[in-house]
Amino acid sequence: MTYVVTKPCIGTKDRSCVEVCPVDCFYDIRKKKYNEKYGVAFDGDDDDETAGLLVIHPDECINCGACETECPVEAIYEDSAVPDDEQEFVAINEEETTALGEDQLDELRCTAK
Repeated sequence: MTYVVTKPCIGTKDRSCVEVCPVDCFYDIRKKKYNEKYGVAFDGDDDDETAGLLVIHPDECINCGACETECPVEAIYEDSAVPDDEQEFVAINEEETTALGEDQLDELRCTAK
């Protein structure tokens, strides 16, 4: 099991979850296609700070649950509890992270400040 970031994170990217993550398994995916696909207002390009969403790498998540309670927009769920209308985010979290190389992971990793 792992945790998954879903639609409410798009356009928000509050990093309270990152601050409590003991393994730094969050990644900042700056792709405006997610804003456009899910109807979240955005005026910019890929790589802008507000484009896209944070995601959790499923192979790095230790399933501690600390992030779920810290998320102010209730965007994080255990993968088995993701609402039906947001199930595609399980694949988005996995696809956006597992295909990345080590250099890309290091570049996109979110860590506590």
